[in-house]
Amino acid sequence: MNQHEKMRLGDVLFQGIDENDYLNELYKNILYNYAITVLQITNIKQLRGVNVDDALRFADLLSKSTHVEKADSHKIWAHEIITMLLTLYPDDEVVHYYAGSVLTSTGNFMGRKLVQSQYVEPTVMDELFSTLSDLYLTVPAAPEKKFFQQQRKVYEHLDDACFSYSAPTSMGKSFIMRMFIKEQILAGKKKNYALIVPTKALINEVRSEIIRNDLENLLDENQYHVVSSANDMALETHPDHNFVFVLTPERLLYLLNDKPDFVLDYLFIDEAHKMTGRNSRAPFYYSVVDELSRRTAKPKFIFASPNIPNPQEYLSLLASGEYDKQNAIASAFSPVVQFKFLVNLKTKQIYIYNDHLKTLEYICSINANPEDGVIPLMGLFYKNSGERTSRMIAYFSSKDKAINAALTFAELQKQIDGGTQKQIDPELAELARDVRNQVHRDYFLAGLLEQGIAYHIGYLPSAIRMRIEKLFKDEKITAMFCTSTLVEGVNLPADNLFITSYYSGRAQMTDVDFRNLVGRVGRIQYNLSGNVFMISDETRNNKQDVYLDKLKSGIPDQHLSLVQDLKPKHKKRIIEILLSGSSVIDKYNDDQPEEEYIMMRKFGLILLKDILHDNDSLIQQEFRKYMKDGDEERIKNIFSQYIPIIDSDINISLDQTRKLRAAISADSTFAYPLPEPNGSFNIDEVFGFLIRLGDIFDWKRYEYSTLGKCDEDGDYTKLRWYAVILVQWMEGKGLNYIMRRAVEYQERHPEKFWINRYTKQYYDKNSLEHRNIVFANTLEVIENVILFSISNYFLRFSNEYKRVHGEKSLNRNNWYEYVEYGTTNEVTIQLQRYGFSRESATYIKAHSQYFTVDGEGNVHVKNDLENCGDNEVVQQIPDIRFNTPELFVE
Repeated sequence: MNQHEKMRLGDVLFQGIDENDYLNELYKNILYNYAITVLQITNIKQLRGVNVDDALRFADLLSKSTHVEKADSHKIWAHEIITMLLTLYPDDEVVHYYAGSVLTSTGNFMGRKLVQSQYVEPTVMDELFSTLSDLYLTVPAAPEKKFFQQQRKVYEHLDDACFSYSAPTSMGKSFIMRMFIKEQILAGKKKNYALIVPTKALINEVRSEIIRNDLENLLDENQYHVVSSANDMALETHPDHNFVFVLTPERLLYLLNDKPDFVLDYLFIDEAHKMTGRNSRAPFYYSVVDELSRRTAKPKFIFASPNIPNPQEYLSLLASGEYDKQNAIASAFSPVVQFKFLVNLKTKQIYIYNDHLKTLEYICSINANPEDGVIPLMGLFYKNSGERTSRMIAYFSSKDKAINAALTFAELQKQIDGGTQKQIDPELAELARDVRNQVHRDYFLAGLLEQGIAYHIGYLPSAIRMRIEKLFKDEKITAMFCTSTLVEGVNLPADNLFITSYYSGRAQMTDVDFRNLVGRVGRIQYNLSGNVFMISDETRNNKQDVYLDKLKSGIPDQHLSLVQDLKPKHKKRIIEILLSGSSVIDKYNDDQPEEEYIMMRKFGLILLKDILHDNDSLIQQEFRKYMKDGDEERIKNIFSQYIPIIDSDINISLDQTRKLRAAISADSTFAYPLPEPNGSFNIDEVFGFLIRLGDIFDWKRYEYSTLGKCDEDGDYTKLRWYAVILVQWMEGKGLNYIMRRAVEYQERHPEKFWINRYTKQYYDKNSLEHRNIVFANTLEVIENVILFSISNYFLRFSNEYKRVHGEKSLNRNNWYEYVEYGTTNEVTIQLQRYGFSRESATYIKAHSQYFTVDGEGNVHVKNDLENCGDNEVVQQIPDIRFNTPELFVE
């Protein structure tokens, strides 16, 4: 036997264990018993006989696997067996003892703490190994915490020049990054770190975790600040300090454009799989990574993604291209396991999926009607007595379905409670009251919260959203109804997840997103496992076989969206357009999905910039495959005169920038209309300004479904509505005011009411459902149109205006700032720049006893604010005090 044929002892011992008939039979029977226990039908279904001692020995053996390829899967198998046995035999001391052994062997010390096992290592050598392992897995920056073995391996690479890793959703990928940053600060390092999250909704959650849970007083002691915006006050008041940025890729790109000389030492990209798939936001990641990788003093790049088999793919974005598999780790081990049930409402049968045999095991029949959907099954886990109710999350493909299901479930709860009025938890009552006051008294969410039910579907004031998430973690809210926001990184510790569709909106979920969704159930801080119920009714877009295929197939190698999802025909069309001398990139055809078109256009804008600036980027290399000799030089010659006006802003194309610059230069009166002395705006002036911007930015072409939506005569159909909400927002009006005005408008114009994007109906002013549709539509406009689209266009207008008229020309009337902070008031703006939410800043401004303004216009908050009685204000104070203590005075 030559050296290459030698096998390790561990490989020999564990080589055939996967095919062991007795092990598979044991596992199958345990899985069945677990299923009927979870479904609470042990009174009508008989438990199968299981030799528990043998099962425990197999679990113990699997937990010690050292097989070079299958160790992770063996450890997960051990974890599954011991978790099910703990459920089936909760009072068995032997099971608990073995659980300690299994969890120790897999390095899951958090899990061992959860089960409170009395396990003691049987030999001196075992005890020594366990002690050394415990020391090795101790988090350097937080000795009271432990890494998992796979986390520790990743942690050791975070100081590499670049590194990419993937792991299951429950692995705590961002925790590793945060602990690395904390260790660096504890060691006295003076560096700047950026942690990139995929959505604005995640910014406040991660920011608060870093400040309140990780760094606390270390921030002030080491002159650090946690920053979530390029306009954060700390960047202005302490430019010589160091920073931990928590930003979306768009916000980081804006920061780099605004402060091109700012030195960033580490770039952590969480949820890096957003750079794959048909994703209109992917180009922002490309721009950020490429721009930073071309710097002389470049940062260290760390990519984290869920479940990706080839995380090294993301390293190809780096300009030097010198990285490979040695700079990447893909781990399959999860400290939390998921058990998958398939529920077929048409055949009225429930199965459990066997991950190891890739088969379904029939469990029972159910008396359910397809039209009732998932609600009766969820009702099974609701308890109306002192017994604990399992935390449940239900996923739906659309907002309407999620809200309607939440309302139906609330009615079911009342039936289970027998019509008796349950005492409302004080925290839920307080949150429900705040929702009624801040949003609207008729908003469905308020009444649901009183029953411990919520939906998580889009825009809400950040403080309210974070309180909802906290109360779910605290088991005050036990049922959460969600859309794709759940897939996008919201971390909630559910016991049971109900998936009612494998679609997100009108598109089928990718394999990565589906696995990411499944992995959202179970969090090691709270439990060892979670149950996933996949609901099918055999309609065209909801079939059991599709769920089964997704479970069996796993995740294939991922490829950057530029390579895989921007098709050759799209790349050729972009090249043709640029060679023709135009920068106007239209839809490929009328049937092209909007998301794909936006992605295609942004990649086209990046390509033009890279050609003109001689950036041999991955994007340019990919397009080069479809160019003829000399095409790049021709494009460069055509557009070379515009090099000074092309920058990294990929929201705006060259044709738009040229028209904007020409309009501002030619007309000295072209500016944001001035507000009245009392801060109010003239709606006709605002509407007229938006129409002019729409013509300059060509909204009818580029924003055809929102800002530029027109009727057959070419007149804007939505822009006046947006103008009204924009005015109310900039004037500092609260959501409650905006909602009431929206309802009043709909009552005056009942013929203009849409149930959804496709269905028109006459508005019924007495219908709570119709009123809540108005609320949902208005909240969506605030989030997607006002705070995103219009904000981006105002940012570009402000920058161009200052370029022509001087940096201080907008000091007294900058609508980009008014949109960003939802007010024209300087005190309210400053308070938000320090970290208070819009609602909290408005409250403080209305109570002058809690703040002062010095002679230079700087706001200071009095310490007595802690006693103001406003729950949201009080909850935000600790984060802001740790981050900028100088804001507070006696």
